[in-house]
Amino acid sequence: MHLDKLSITNFKNIAEAQLEFSQNINCFVGNNGEGKTNVVDAIYFLSFCKSAFNHIDSQVMKHDQDFFMLQGQYSDSNGNLEDIYCGMQKGKKKHFKRNKKEYRRLSEHLGLAPVILVAPSDVSVIEGASDERRHLIDVTVSQHDREYVDALARYGKALQERNVLLKKACDEHGGHSAMCPDQSMISLMELYEEQMAAYGEVIFAKRNAFIEEITPLFQRYYNLIADNREQVSLAYTSHCQRGPLLETIQRDRLKDLIMGYSLHGVHRDELEMTIGGYPLKKEGSQGQNKTFVLALKLSQFEYLKGKTQQKTPILLLDDIFDKLDAHRVEQIVKLVSSDEFGQIFITDTNREHLDMILKRSPYDYRIFHVAGGHIECLESNQN
Repeated sequence: MHLDKLSITNFKNIAEAQLEFSQNINCFVGNNGEGKTNVVDAIYFLSFCKSAFNHIDSQVMKHDQDFFMLQGQYSDSNGNLEDIYCGMQKGKKKHFKRNKKEYRRLSEHLGLAPVILVAPSDVSVIEGASDERRHLIDVTVSQHDREYVDALARYGKALQERNVLLKKACDEHGGHSAMCPDQSMISLMELYEEQMAAYGEVIFAKRNAFIEEITPLFQRYYNLIADNREQVSLAYTSHCQRGPLLETIQRDRLKDLIMGYSLHGVHRDELEMTIGGYPLKKEGSQGQNKTFVLALKLSQFEYLKGKTQQKTPILLLDDIFDKLDAHRVEQIVKLVSSDEFGQIFITDTNREHLDMILKRSPYDYRIFHVAGGHIECLESNQN
């Protein structure tokens, strides 16, 4: 899938932009804080119906404005065209349209224009809580698997309802271990537990298959970038590995009643990351952490490319060279200059990195300069 044209109005610091892109490499240069990342985020927004960096829609609106609008014109390898529109007025809900027809549910849009984003904030995958690592899995699988999207939504709803009951019981009994909810509450809780177990098993199976499939891809990319200097691995852990999930959830219901929330389920799944056999979170340097995340994202790209067939994902690389030594930069340049990827968007403050990529690549490109939210095409070798 290619993004041919992008129209931006009042999105973050960009008041107005009408952009046409190369189907291969698009580079954005400029100082920090000028709006390069905002262009990348606009592209992400049109794929995921939300910002990558701020999930409160009203806060992506340009200051002192009362609406924002994004519109992208896409094409695939068969020449099929798609027009995607998003608009929102202050105080009203956003509207998302495909070829002028509004979606009934935003989840229907996921996967139409698949995207993989690599950004400095991705370090939270390593340093943050386990939900950051689950999100890394969910954001990829959701772009090609409708059953997975549905299972996530239904599991989340059942978990939320069960937690409401647990909190109510905990508040009524003061967290006392001898609490005994009435039968009607227990019956309702059992219903939600059955739903959690049914959808949780689906989620577990698909997450487990995903990790098994991307692990060798991830290790290959890491070794290419780091020149085989470190050994890295991934390991997926889940309560589903203890046996039937329903039994695990119900076995510890008393603990949940005391705590007031659900302690077991796929919402507690973890992705363990190691380097040299030790936890990456404790042992990894800044350069190793960034290499780890980049290799993960590139493996996600290759995985998704294989699943979406005619819709090669768009690769968004936001400020990826910072904190990397010269060797790793050179290896990344070789990778992104190859024919393994489709359309790429790259941001950097250093024009030298981008020139290295363009010098190595035989493909069309465009270079844009970004300053104060204003975007200007500096150079293009398109016919």
